[in-house]
Amino acid sequence: QVQLVESGGGLVQPGGSLRLSCAASGSIFSSNAMGWYRQAPGKQRELVARITSRSSTTNYADSVKGRFTISRGDAKNTVYLQMNSLKPEDTAVYYCNFYAYGPGVDYWGQGTQVTVSA
Repeated sequence: QVQLVESGGGLVQPGGSLRLSCAASGSIFSSNAMGWYRQAPGKQRELVARITSRSSTTNYADSVKGRFTISRGDAKNTVYLQMNSLKPEDTAVYYCNFYAYGPGVDYWGQGTQVTVSA
């Protein structure tokens, strides 16, 4: 089992910045990917950004490229999402995700609300 604890959500004005953090604990498989997904009201959950453990390969949703940056902490069990130039359409619940390649299992955090509004 992997436990994920998220922090950093909140209310911010358009054009502002927020930084989300997610710390993983438990049975941390060495070959994994960590990332962030989001779900807005009435919409499906979508990938925002993810980063792999071994090669640190990243991929982003087109809607956030150039504005959001995903990174991992030195211990590799923490992932950060720096969100700049936030827009109202970024408003959603953001979920941390841990994917273990070996068993092919997804783990999810409890979600953190990000609201972009004037």
